[in-house]
Amino acid sequence: MLQSLFIVWRESVEALLVVGILHAWLCHRPEPARGLRMLWSGVMLGVVLACSLAALFMLAGEWLAGPSGEWFQAAMVLCASLLILQMVVWMHRHGRGMKRQLEQDAERSLAEDGGWGVLLLAMLAVAREGSETVVFLYGIGAQQGADWTWFALGGVLGFLLALATYAALQWSSRILSWRRFFRVSEVLLLLLGGALLMAALDRVAGQVMALDLPEWCYGLFGDPLWDTSAWLGDGHGLGAALAGFAGYRAAPSLLAVLLLPAYWALASYLCRRGEPRAEARLA
Repeated sequence: MLQSLFIVWRESVEALLVVGILHAWLCHRPEPARGLRMLWSGVMLGVVLACSLAALFMLAGEWLAGPSGEWFQAAMVLCASLLILQMVVWMHRHGRGMKRQLEQDAERSLAEDGGWGVLLLAMLAVAREGSETVVFLYGIGAQQGADWTWFALGGVLGFLLALATYAALQWSSRILSWRRFFRVSEVLLLLLGGALLMAALDRVAGQVMALDLPEWCYGLFGDPLWDTSAWLGDGHGLGAALAGFAGYRAAPSLLAVLLLPAYWALASYLCRRGEPRAEARLA
């Protein structure tokens, strides 16, 4: 529930930011009615696209069974992990100039095509955040075997919290600025991405153990390098929370020990690589 709440909260705030920027800009223009109609039409189309993707995932999950279903679930969890990494890197590079770029694109759209570009911007923004949310939630659900009732409740609470967060950030930047909000949420998202990566590895390892492979493969995927279950198990309490939100394993395999630090090293490298270009754009 907490993971679904966090994902929906973070993704909804990002979508609300894009829609809010376009809405505020349109409201300050003469005769904004057509632009606003295009904006809300784009929002509705984006929601429809995201819901359609959710329906496709649910159908695929019901259709696949046995080993095929396990490989599909593992692929979706891995996709969610990598998508989180891609999203964090993109926001880290482009977040500062997003408001200016959106307004420039909207200005060009109103001048050249009567606002259809505004519709497209809103649709793509909402569909992008919505589709990412679908992939993330499906991956988390596959990771945990979630109770979908509590999962859905977490999503609803996350959206309500996003509305409150957006209103608070719009009202005052003294307590928590947009920049600080995105920096904190980036770290939390990367923690969750690492947890999903470990969950995907667990599923792949379970399938690998059933295959006829060289002995070293079983050692790479299955043999634990150490076991801290006596002090902090990953099946309940604090250990389970760390496992679900940060990828902690009490008895990690060699591949797990190599993969999680590599994930964080790659995230750090990609974020740092984008910083000089972001500064140059602001100069």
